Amino acid sequence: MDRKSESATYTHGHHASVLRSHTWRTALNSAAYLLPHLKPGMKVLDIGCGPGTITVDLAGYVPDGHVTGLERVGDVLVQARALAKEKGVTNIDFVEGDANALDYADGSFDVVVCHQVLQHVKDPIGILREMRRVTKTGGIVAARESDYGSFAWYPDVDGMEKWRALYRKVASSNGGEPDAGRMMHAWARKAGFAASAITSSSSTWCYSTEEEIAWWSGLWAERTVASAFAKTAVERKLATETDLEEISQVWKRWGQQEDTWFSVLHGEVVCRR
Repeated sequence: MDRKSESATYTHGHHASVLRSHTWRTALNSAAYLLPHLKPGMKVLDIGCGPGTITVDLAGYVPDGHVTGLERVGDVLVQARALAKEKGVTNIDFVEGDANALDYADGSFDVVVCHQVLQHVKDPIGILREMRRVTKTGGIVAARESDYGSFAWYPDVDGMEKWRALYRKVASSNGGEPDAGRMMHAWARKAGFAASAITSSSSTWCYSTEEEIAWWSGLWAERTVASAFAKTAVERKLATETDLEEISQVWKRWGQQEDTWFSVLHGEVVCRR
């Protein structure tokens, strides 16, 4: 098998402001489209599991089965394993690996899923092919990706569109596709799934309460100046440190407005092998 490795760069990195967002994710708020398809004895592979909050939740939906969380950056798996231990979840393990060349035999899993991964990789279709390869005949490949071009917010504070434009430039320069959500069904077909085997859907994260807005605006205000996103923007001369500080202040200013609201659109696919 071709041992291809990842050539794109994860735009956000693993700064604390990024992990605050990742650890908020659960199976219910990030994989609801998949849950009706899970059965107690299934063997599941979660690609790009990060700190493992979704992965640990998924284990509860397959109590007689097993879930494996795979992550390219091994350091964050310390947090994932600690979470599983804290919650007393034993039908789970976490491994370091590259989704471009999965170290599993054909047909190893009933379900292979990824969340917010394909938008950050150089060859999303190739990864979907790998996911398909290690899925059993009759099994499921599932993926959910956000679509930055479809994000919506209120009120329209001056500078927010500058943030989105910069994010798209940085993500694209890293080899990713920030509008991945709208492309999921097309990528799945190119990966070898018949159109009749693909079920497409969409869902959102919506932030509207005072607590949610403070959390969302705060983490982006910090991420804009302190994460890998900021470092890349400056190193590639896509923005200056002054530009980033101004955008960070825009996020803070937006979060202080009245009747603030933010919606993150995701595209989803469930593909039958």
